[in-house]
Amino acid sequence: MSDQINSLEELSAVAEGTAEAVVEVSAPREPVRDDLGRSYATGKRKDAVARVWIKPGSGKVTVNGKDQDAYFARPVLQLILRQPMQVAGVEGQFDVVATVKGGGLTGQAGAVKHGISKALQLYDPSLRGALKAAGFLTRDSRVVERKKYGKRKARRSFQFSKR
Repeated sequence: MSDQINSLEELSAVAEGTAEAVVEVSAPREPVRDDLGRSYATGKRKDAVARVWIKPGSGKVTVNGKDQDAYFARPVLQLILRQPMQVAGVEGQFDVVATVKGGGLTGQAGAVKHGISKALQLYDPSLRGALKAAGFLTRDSRVVERKKYGKRKARRSFQFSKR
């Protein structure tokens, strides 16, 4: 019973402000930049892995040494690359350099998008809320299912013949 009284007395002391309240406050996130003022992140989608560097600039996007229009010829893929910048409201303020390997063009575009989002969040932590709300910081973990023995594909069986 005396333990409860002590805790009630402590509670009332804290409420009155006479005792020091210990409250843990998470430290604000710090920007992560290298010596050249760039932020780096790795983006992934399906089998594609993208290494992405962003730095302040004119909004130029380079993928595997080519301009984004040359590498991702389809307008839909170019739109995918622009999404993180539009959501964060920093369109045309950062230069992006990305190297991407594996997968097809759609997976590679998704990987670069994921990498840009993560790098933006590291460069300016205040952008994290908008990017997270849009779902750009979450890796799309869907990958091709492996083929099983006794099956023609992952789940497709061989054609059944009664006779």
